[in-house]
Amino acid sequence: MDGRPVPALHVAGVPVAELRTGREVAAELSPRPFLHPVRTLGGTQVTEVFPEDHRHHLGAGVSVADVDGSSFWGGRTFTRDRGSVLLDNHGRQEHVRWWAQEPDRRVQELVWTGPDGAELLREERTAAAAPAAEGAWMLRMHTRLRNTAGRELAIGSPATNGRPGAGYGGLFWRAPIAGTAAACFGAEPGGEAELHGSRAGWVALSGTAPAGGPWTLVFAQTGAERDPWFIRAAEYPGVGTSLAWDEVLRVADGGVVERGWAVAVADGNLSRGEAAGLAAALPPMP
Repeated sequence: MDGRPVPALHVAGVPVAELRTGREVAAELSPRPFLHPVRTLGGTQVTEVFPEDHRHHLGAGVSVADVDGSSFWGGRTFTRDRGSVLLDNHGRQEHVRWWAQEPDRRVQELVWTGPDGAELLREERTAAAAPAAEGAWMLRMHTRLRNTAGRELAIGSPATNGRPGAGYGGLFWRAPIAGTAAACFGAEPGGEAELHGSRAGWVALSGTAPAGGPWTLVFAQTGAERDPWFIRAAEYPGVGTSLAWDEVLRVADGGVVERGWAVAVADGNLSRGEAAGLAAALPPMP
């Protein structure tokens, strides 16, 4: 792939998500492929890239803060002795080949290399779009990461390096920020504070795009493992899964880590009950 987006994912003939290579991303932001813009069926943009608050946030994709010391998240790295500092430790994810290219489904192989160019992981990543309820569609993403480093790899996060609650790293979605903070709710009672770090069956963000379009995103995990949720709503709107919430995830040489999620993308600010109805239609955990 060159730096241009490949043809967008479509739902019933409507383009809803573009796949970017990330080759234009600066080295300190950990270059990687991502989805952006992702839009509702009504055309409202529900992803953000290079926001001023976190320049390394890139739409929807797979970002891991610490793979044996290499950052595939971008930006600063949290260290136990110095706190959050900018290090020369940024890796990159690069497209190798397409396994499937269909209007509603893409499967690609990616290679993850450290700052020294050494290969650490091979990934098979799927992004697929399908109709959901009226006024909504569903994005399914699946990642299969295989350790190709020739040694055990340790997957960590700022939390495993000493920053409690910052267990980000895995699937991640950055939504656009607006004047009013997005609402956060889910399958369990409470909002951001209660759902952050939980393993709730589903979580949702509901906000308004800078241009004025209301939107709601409903997230559910679909892999064999259910990770803790990483959620931000008050500071900025973002939802992710955490591979290393409070413990390092060790992956043997040749070992595989698989994760998946489904996201209902809807026009309008849905109520908790309406979001629960969408969540019920998302693919269940196996």
